[in-house]
This record gives sequence, C-alpha cells and structure tokens, in this order.
Amino acid sequence: MSKEMTCMYKYLRGYKKFPSVWCPGCGNGIVLGAIIRAVDDLGWDRNNVALVSGIGCSSRMPVYVDFNTLHTTHGRSLPFASGLKLAKPGMKVIVVSGDGDSVAIGGNHFIHAARRNIEITTIVINNYIYGMTGGQVSPASPLGTIAATSPYGNIGQPFDICELAKDGGASFVARSTVYHFMEMEKFIKQALQKKGFSIVEVLSNCHTNYGRHNNQRSAMEMLKWFKDNTAPIDSPASIENKIPRGVFVDREVIEYCDAYKCLKDNLCKT
Repeated sequence: MSKEMTCMYKYLRGYKKFPSVWCPGCGNGIVLGAIIRAVDDLGWDRNNVALVSGIGCSSRMPVYVDFNTLHTTHGRSLPFASGLKLAKPGMKVIVVSGDGDSVAIGGNHFIHAARRNIEITTIVINNYIYGMTGGQVSPASPLGTIAATSPYGNIGQPFDICELAKDGGASFVARSTVYHFMEMEKFIKQALQKKGFSIVEVLSNCHTNYGRHNNQRSAMEMLKWFKDNTAPIDSPASIENKIPRGVFVDREVIEYCDAYKCLKDNLCKT
C-alpha cells in the first residue's frame, strides 16, 4: 500500500461520508493532505494533535480527521485554540481558517494571538472570498473583485495576511499556494515545529464563488493563475507585480505558555 493510502486510512475518519462537502476541484483537500502528511512525517501521536476551526468551507476540515478536534464559532477558532494550549501545553494545536474567518470576523483574535506568540500553527486558506456563506467580498479580496457584495468591483484595499502576521509578532510566517503543494507541505511542516505562533497562508482556488465571477471559471484556470502570478520571495520575478511565496519570518521569541509557566513558578516561590 502506498504512503498516501496509508496516511488516508490512518488519519481520516473512515465512517464519515466521503466524498467531502467541498466542491469538485476545491483546494481544501490539497491542504488537508499536506497537513496529514506533515503530521505523519513528524511521527506525532494523533492523540496528541488537535485541529481547531471556526466557520467556513475550510473549517469543515476537523470533521474528517482522526485527531482531537474542535469545530467552533465564526472567527473564534484562535481563542478556543489558545485556551486548549494553555490547559494542555504539551498538545500540538493546529488551527485551519479561511481568509474571512481569520482576518475579518476573527481579525482581532488573529493579531493578538500573534502578539502573544502562543504556540499554535494557523493555516489560513485564502481563496479571496466568503465561499460558504454566499460569495461576499472578504478582507483579502483583490481590488476589482466581483462578488455578491461588490457587483461593480471591490473598492476596498485588501489585507496582506503575511504582513499582518509579521507585524503582529508571529514567530514564523510563510506563504504558498495549492498549486505549489510540495512547497506548501514543507512550510506547514516547518510551522508545526516552530516554538511560537506560526502562520502559513495558502492561496487556494474557489472557482465556484470567486473564479466564475472573475474570469477564472475552473479549478485548472485558477491553479494556472497561481503558477503564473506568484514567485519565490528571493526571485527577481517577485518584484514584477507577482505575489511573493516563501518564508517571510523565522525568529526566536519567548513563547506565551513558557512565559506563563515561568511567571507561575516564580510566584509560587514567593
């Protein structure tokens, strides 16, 4: 049996209904596969891994994996994950979130989780749209995006999610796409091993609610767009109006749970 099949049977909940609720060609399944392979490569005990999500297409992911899982309220995955990490500091906590879930409804939690530098790996699947709730424009939607709430084109400046995480104080910040799935898996694996708050932004396709309104009607068209319009951060092409991919931040900062333990231990001595 191939490694891919072994991982599937080991980490997916076989009694759940497959195929998933995701549209055919959706990038969420590619991200799910990368998370599973990264955990497997690290040799982590699945009983010591928690996958936490809020609301949205990507937030259905915990339903399918055989980890400890929390499917929480819209934009609130990071507070739930923070509470879990403080209660069980030894647990490996992963958050999966969409662009709207993480930096719109959950924007305040996002910047403060980064500021605290609590050891949580957050994977933001950015498809430029609210895919599940009707195709509304999101804080990551590019200028001119046609959406349910911007039928004449989005006029709001989009967030750069990696810059937001970087300025917030995260220890590790990276970006890739579902087209560059091997690179994406490498970044996720690096993030999972980071002591501190780590962010991997994954540009993903939503051809159903974004692409078909913005001249990218199929998954293949959107994947080709990622191939043609992104470039490695250290490549000359990254300054030619292409979206940079790569590791933006990898720094050592004291982690929140460690700082809390130190404070508690010192108070107990006095």
